Amino acid sequence: MAYSSQTWLLRLSLLVAAGRAMSPVLGQQALPTTPLQASPDSLLARATQTTSGLRYTVRQPGKGPTAHSGDKVTVHYTGFLPNGHVFDASVKQGGPLKVRVGRGEVIKGWDEALQLLPEGTRARLWIPARLAYAAKGVRDPDDDRRYLVPPQTDLVFEVEILRVK
Repeated sequence: MAYSSQTWLLRLSLLVAAGRAMSPVLGQQALPTTPLQASPDSLLARATQTTSGLRYTVRQPGKGPTAHSGDKVTVHYTGFLPNGHVFDASVKQGGPLKVRVGRGEVIKGWDEALQLLPEGTRARLWIPARLAYAAKGVRDPDDDRRYLVPPQTDLVFEVEILRVK
């Protein structure tokens, strides 16, 4: 099921509002919420690439179950543009995101990645534009002339899989 940029932002807002549980980040360090400053090149060089073009590097392996289509996953995330600018972060939204995997509730790159990473995993994802927002991008809800994510933009995410249910 495809969603427009505004519909996706509304769905994300509703999902975040519904999932405002006060769960702490499970990892040793909180996910970054400031622009990326460390060179991602060394991580990208070690990345695994799927047939779709999604690339990911596990930064901390998880030991829990791996999600399957229809499972509910709770995840903390920070989303970066290629220039390192943060465009979204669950910590800034008030809590982790809860999403059903494989149902089109999130971008295709996330649906794929969430089915590869076990609970407890921290990873960096490189998602090509075609698995993200493609030609539509994501417009700024406060200024329709601007984009939060410009069209045809590849994205980088730091994610932590908090729970798979």
